[in-house]
Amino acid sequence: MSKKLTKREDDYSKWYNELVVRADLAENSGVRGCMVIKPYGYAIWEKMQAELDKKFKETGHENAYFPLFIPKSYLSKEAAHVDGFAKECAVVTHYRLKNAEDGSGLIVDPEAKLEEELIVRPTSETIIWDTYKRWIQSYRDLPLLINQWANVVRWEMRTRLFLRTAEFLWQEGHTAHATKNEAVEEAELILDIYANFAENFMAMPVVKGLKTESERFAGAIETYCIEGLMQDGKALQAGTSHFLGQNFAKAFDVQFTSKEGKKEYVWASSWGVSTRLMGALIMTHSDDLGLVLPPNLAPIQVVIIPIHRNDEQLDAISIKVNEIVKELRAKGVSVKFDNRTTYKPGWKFAEYELKGVPLRIAMGPRDLENGTLEIARRDTLKKENISQSDVVNYVEVTLKEIQENLYNKALNYRENHITEVNSFEEFKEVLEKKGGFISAHWDGTVETEEKIKDLTKASIRCIPLNNSVEEGKCILTGNKSTQRVLFAKAY
Repeated sequence: MSKKLTKREDDYSKWYNELVVRADLAENSGVRGCMVIKPYGYAIWEKMQAELDKKFKETGHENAYFPLFIPKSYLSKEAAHVDGFAKECAVVTHYRLKNAEDGSGLIVDPEAKLEEELIVRPTSETIIWDTYKRWIQSYRDLPLLINQWANVVRWEMRTRLFLRTAEFLWQEGHTAHATKNEAVEEAELILDIYANFAENFMAMPVVKGLKTESERFAGAIETYCIEGLMQDGKALQAGTSHFLGQNFAKAFDVQFTSKEGKKEYVWASSWGVSTRLMGALIMTHSDDLGLVLPPNLAPIQVVIIPIHRNDEQLDAISIKVNEIVKELRAKGVSVKFDNRTTYKPGWKFAEYELKGVPLRIAMGPRDLENGTLEIARRDTLKKENISQSDVVNYVEVTLKEIQENLYNKALNYRENHITEVNSFEEFKEVLEKKGGFISAHWDGTVETEEKIKDLTKASIRCIPLNNSVEEGKCILTGNKSTQRVLFAKAY
């Protein structure tokens, strides 16, 4: 293996970037701000995708696919939406290239200008609501529960692998309903699905909350969110679900005939998570040795490494290992037998430690003779010698323990990094010395929110859904406040 990773405490950003590349998750591409997701990284995303897709379908949603290109006029129909995304849009103006007359290479053919410029989708509300106008005529067509797995482009200037790239993968749900209550319930249902997935599969505790007016999705009436806390004390928005009201229905004239025979505009929601979840997964659990993956999302849950000096020993060990592999796979455990002879066992140990494989089994000639094996946990680095006859049960029990341990460790960190403050001086001190979520009173105005952000670089991450009424004074202005909100520096 190559040199060790930069330590988190020395340079968290450098540690993260090195880990993403060294663990074979992703790398920068030849296109500015875009990434190549490598097979190991994509395997984790596929497990995320499969579980979320299952949850969506269990709640009645269907997958569809909509165009990558959106006519510019569509984006202009919803004022807040265009204001929110205009600066990030990539625009297609021509449809053909040609060779330059001076032989200098390809140039845009000026005669091939599009009649209407096309936006490379930053999100799909506009093209989807233009489509829904044709799909929705009657109350019988509702609710319409559609999701798509796609890529989107937002022309980010400062990019970081997984966390913020010009092109990224995501899912985006877009639903239409007959009533306001149904649309709100849909947005809240999806928020619960996201939170359940984050906690039970990513082992990442999250706060469910509402965004402030200035932080809402462009064109939304209300934005729900889940917020996670990373190991460096910064927050990360891991998913959002939006109640859109009738804004897009009115912009695209999507009406339905009600049971009473009246024409009404439909109510809407939209929601999404992206490959940003990969960044959240890495920063929630990983350490200075590499990735630490929760078993529920690990592409390889168990790796078995033979210790041998010659082919005869390897052949003998392989017979027993293949029996164990068969038994584990029958229990639904993903297992890899790394019998490559091109790398030494020590190199393999470091490789799978770097890649975050939850359990590592080593077996040598003496283990074969004694009916034992060595098994190591990635989360605690603890090693044990156990009987080969106990391995299947041990693996099943221990994978569940690792999943729970990672969640509890992250939860303890989060709980120890939620700090209540009652003055702006205290706010700044906690932000500088401790970080994490800061629970503080805010007067509810956009002006105060922006001023705090300008002065400290901390933003209001959310208004927690479980908030209780508490009379207080805004930490900056001293004006009346009725509840605390969560501030943090964020990705």
